[in-house]
Amino acid sequence: MGFITGNFLERKIHSLTGIIPIGVFLLEHLITNSFALKGPEYYNQKIEAFQQIPFLVPIEILLIAVPLAFHTILGLYYVYLSKNNVLQYKYFRNYMFYLQRITAIVTFLFVIYHAYTARIARAISGIEISYEFMNGILAQPLFFIIYLVGLLAAVFHFSNGIYTFAISWGITLGPRSQKILQNVCTALFLIMSGAGTVGLIALAG
Repeated sequence: MGFITGNFLERKIHSLTGIIPIGVFLLEHLITNSFALKGPEYYNQKIEAFQQIPFLVPIEILLIAVPLAFHTILGLYYVYLSKNNVLQYKYFRNYMFYLQRITAIVTFLFVIYHAYTARIARAISGIEISYEFMNGILAQPLFFIIYLVGLLAAVFHFSNGIYTFAISWGITLGPRSQKILQNVCTALFLIMSGAGTVGLIALAG
């Protein structure tokens, strides 16, 4: 079977990249945004220190951009192939399956928008990422809503993805372990969503 056919190995790699490194990158973003709670100066200091990491651009390309592109392309293909029958089979995991696909699309659109505003447009204009830069975006209600929706979609896709990852990798095999993990993933979604929202509010000023 060729590439992007949904075979066993491709699905394994796809689920793995959703946790490492993409999930780790999402957590890093939430932590970075939380620095704004200590004020603009503290946030700017942390961002400047991050920008000084040696070989930052190659690291971002190899460890973030490439896995993200692989996960996104294959994931959107899975969305295209999937049969959403949530109206026919109204049980919890079927709803979660449907939401996982919806949040994949929303997250993809948000990442494109965020990459443009925070990377491409910044590179063209020469403006560095700072509290003032992010505040200029998030202080506008429309853009704040866009970022909030993107954040919630990304966090749901990640936290629910942990559940499917554990099943596909044979970590949670029985109903009891899957129920426990479902509760953990729900708690993780609430914690990350709350932390992320607080960070956005802090950046919005």
